[in-house]
Amino acid sequence: MSTLLLLPGDGIGPEVCAQVRRVAERLTPDLVIEEGPFGGASFDAHGAPLTEETKARALAADAVLMGAVGGPKWADAPRDKRPEAGLLGLRAAMQVFANLRPALCFDPLADASTLKREVVAGLDIMIVRELTGGIYFGEPRFIETLADGQKRAVDTQVYTTSEIERVGRVAFEMARGRRNHVTSCEKANVMDSGLLWREVVTALHRRDYADVRLEHMLADNAAMQLVRNPKQFDVILTDNLFGDILSDEASQLTGSIGLLPSAALGAPGRPGLYEPIHGSAPDIAGQGIANPVAAILSFEMALRWSLGRAELADALFAAVRRALDAGARTRDLGGALTTVQMGDAVLAQL
Repeated sequence: MSTLLLLPGDGIGPEVCAQVRRVAERLTPDLVIEEGPFGGASFDAHGAPLTEETKARALAADAVLMGAVGGPKWADAPRDKRPEAGLLGLRAAMQVFANLRPALCFDPLADASTLKREVVAGLDIMIVRELTGGIYFGEPRFIETLADGQKRAVDTQVYTTSEIERVGRVAFEMARGRRNHVTSCEKANVMDSGLLWREVVTALHRRDYADVRLEHMLADNAAMQLVRNPKQFDVILTDNLFGDILSDEASQLTGSIGLLPSAALGAPGRPGLYEPIHGSAPDIAGQGIANPVAAILSFEMALRWSLGRAELADALFAAVRRALDAGARTRDLGGALTTVQMGDAVLAQL
């Protein structure tokens, strides 16, 4: 029997996770659904954004689905106690090194994008972001006071050959099941870590994936190309920092960040971590108006990648598409449905 651990977290996280639970109970009644504290809510209750108990439960589950973490309430907390520290700690503990962030434009929502319909209609990009290395985890990192009274901050961007190669394999394998095209993004022109990234990806491609079309692109150019001609991309492979930025940019091509799910995967057999990419949205938290589609589609990815139920994933994705085709819209999409009503619309299509 499979287990899903829900970590609702902060802000709108509990609201959207409640709709995930409704969908999961309808679609997979045999799935064991557990829940645990996480992020700022965990800090308030237990003094830590990620408790040892929650970490152990995550490692024992088949899949973990979180809502969101963070908010201005915890802005003054010690850095190692902030909600975001709990998320980084969970990713590291679960060893989920490959972050899959799809950016897909549903046809009835093409006019909701800030770009022209002809630019985004039919858009289908998969961003594969390295998740447990790079500047978010590199050492040393510190803030120091210099002799003249100024302060100096240091963050370290660091990657090894094996870290780059393992996430590269995920991107190439993903491309083989899509349109067979990988665009690897870094800053090899000014960063040694980017130069190593390009060398390792090139060697891996030549050795094991010569059948896949590989293109190298500087990350700043990729940011520009995403708004100029996004449909040129199939799979984008990039590091932790650039992946964070490019995937959020890509989300706006689709009409709303409230539509986009993500999966974080590790070695085969290990649990995956799934989350909507919209964040905690403290400005609308508690109002019942958040779009739950990204969280629901994160569960769709969990069904596909961790729970071994691809046919149910297909059914859930089709239900979301039909709900949108039928005009279901939350406020971020120009509609008036509440979070619960959007969940109702998806359930009605199952």
